[in-house]
Amino acid sequence: MQEIKCQNHDFPLEYFEDLGYSCHIFGQKSYNGVAILARCSVEDVKCGLPTFPNDRSARYIEAVVDGKIRVASVYVPNGGLVVNADEYMYKLEFIRRLEAHIRALNRQDEAVLIGGDYNITPDDFDVYNAKVWHERVCCSTEERNAFGQVLGAGYTDLLRQSFDSKTSYPKNRPFTWWDYRSAAFVNNYGLRIDHFLGNQRAENLVSDIYVDLYPRRMRRPSDHAPLVCELRDVDADVQ
Repeated sequence: MQEIKCQNHDFPLEYFEDLGYSCHIFGQKSYNGVAILARCSVEDVKCGLPTFPNDRSARYIEAVVDGKIRVASVYVPNGGLVVNADEYMYKLEFIRRLEAHIRALNRQDEAVLIGGDYNITPDDFDVYNAKVWHERVCCSTEERNAFGQVLGAGYTDLLRQSFDSKTSYPKNRPFTWWDYRSAAFVNNYGLRIDHFLGNQRAENLVSDIYVDLYPRRMRRPSDHAPLVCELRDVDADVQ
């Protein structure tokens, strides 16, 4: 979970615990906040990027789930409204610190899966109208280059890998965010800014990945739709 917008003690623990989940939360009042919920064992929980100790925002949590895979939830800063503003520069710094941390994780002998709201479209294929969004925040060259550095740390954009990127602007492009205005969701004027990144060990466990559009159709939904990554329970794949 990302952008839970509450402190730890305000999180609806009982609701999720009644459903069988243990809840591991890194909250913040009114802003940000991330969490990992699991129905199996959770160990080695870490809150915040160790490579960004001065960051005051609750944007990163990781843990080893079921003793098999290290899972992280990340909420990358939005970047504000204008390229090169302070908020934008903070976003780039956060991404650089994230890349340094997950590069170190990939040196360990374990599967690593990092899901979350990255607030970046990897390229124009992930934008409903590339001309409208050209060099705007979430679609700027510098942000995309920084995202490429994250992938270069040994990770795969799992959803992108699952569809044919060579097809030019197909109608079924998987977006994950739509503005509340201008009937954006109905017209599929979306962006793909939520991603699951996996190292090779995690990639070998993926059985399916898709955007679940149903919650976005509900009354008073989030402007994001959930990105779902299903994993095979194959112990032999995680040595």
